[in-house]
Parts: sequence; structure tokens; C-alpha cells
Amino acid sequence: MFILKRQDVEISSVQHPTRGDQQIPILLYQGQSFRLINVFNASQEEEARSFWRDLTDNRGKACVLLEEPERYSVWGKVRLDQLGSEVQATPDSAPPGFTQAAILLLQAVYADVEDMLGAKQAGMFQKDIGELLKQWRFPQTDSPESVKGLLNVDPMTMIQVPPWQEHHINTLLQELHKLGKRYFGNANFTERVLDSLQDLPSGDRKQFMTWLKQSPNHKEWR
Repeated sequence: MFILKRQDVEISSVQHPTRGDQQIPILLYQGQSFRLINVFNASQEEEARSFWRDLTDNRGKACVLLEEPERYSVWGKVRLDQLGSEVQATPDSAPPGFTQAAILLLQAVYADVEDMLGAKQAGMFQKDIGELLKQWRFPQTDSPESVKGLLNVDPMTMIQVPPWQEHHINTLLQELHKLGKRYFGNANFTERVLDSLQDLPSGDRKQFMTWLKQSPNHKEWR
């Protein structure tokens, strides 16, 4: 439908109609509203355009492709007065096992930073992660204490897994890979931290790895 730049649009958020602690990112353009569907990193322009074209040309969806220096994102048209029924009609939280997998990978990178680079770098990494989670409005990560808890909690024993959506997990994996390369100087860490997924039940691990191979981040996390 549209290919837009960041300066063309306004991005805000609205409260989830059934989950008071969750915010839904909303893009506003010429009086129309769009909600976030998927995020791609800067090197995935072709994948982003292909995903956008498939939705618009083959599925008849009214979508926006937003081009930014660091990422591409695809947004689907939504009426804010009908958002509650749309959210309920299309469950948007990722499977709990996917969120647990993402937390395990995050913790594994954090542990490697601390073990290999020291406490000072680990503190900087924690700050970087906190800014990332705040920027993308990750549910239940709105304070330094909650970020610290996320880096240290056992995700397999969490009473309630954060209600993250797939675009949150895609964004986290994308930004985590970039942070890892920045801290370690290369991408060799990915194979090492993927071993942390052995803590997942085998069924959840297999489902997550199948999803990961089809995700926008499959080339970085393999």
C-alpha cells in the first residue's frame, strides 16, 4: 500500500484492550492507523519488501512498509475503535516457549559478556538492553529492576511469562545479535549461546528452532 520514511509518520501506542500492562505500537499516517506486524534488520531489505508485497498483493492486506536507517518494519491497517475485537480475533502473544527461548539467549549473551569482558562491560550491556526494551515497549520491562530481573530469572520457573508478541522476539534477536557483534567483535558467539536452549523442553526447543529458521533473523542465528 505505502512505502514510508520515519519522518512521514507518527508512532505511538495504545493500551491492550484485555491486558492492561501491555502496549500495542501504532503507526499513524494521514488519519489512518496501522499496528506492527513484523520487523526486519537493515540488511534484510529484500525480505522486508517480499513480506510486504505478499501481504498487499497476494493477501489483499492494507499495509505500510516503513524504512528506517536501522530497520524495516511492516504495519497492517487497523481501526482503533475495533482494535479490541481484532486483538481477540487474532491472538498476538507468542507461545510461552518462544519467549522463554528469547530470554535464555539474552541471558547467555549477558553471561558471556560478563565472563569474557568483565563486570563493567556487563553493566553497560545491561543498560543497552534496558534502552532497547524501553524503545520497543516490551511488556513488563519498564524499570531497571525488571530488566535486571529478566537477566537473572530462570525463565523455566517463571510464574508468568511476559506476554511478548512475535515482533518483540524478532526485534530482540535482531538487536541482541548486533549488540553481541559490537561487544565481542564478531558473530562467533551465536553457536555458543544457542546451546542455552538445551534448557527448554525438547518439544518447545524444536518448535522454536523451526520458527527461527523461517524468521527474519534466520541468517544471523544459525
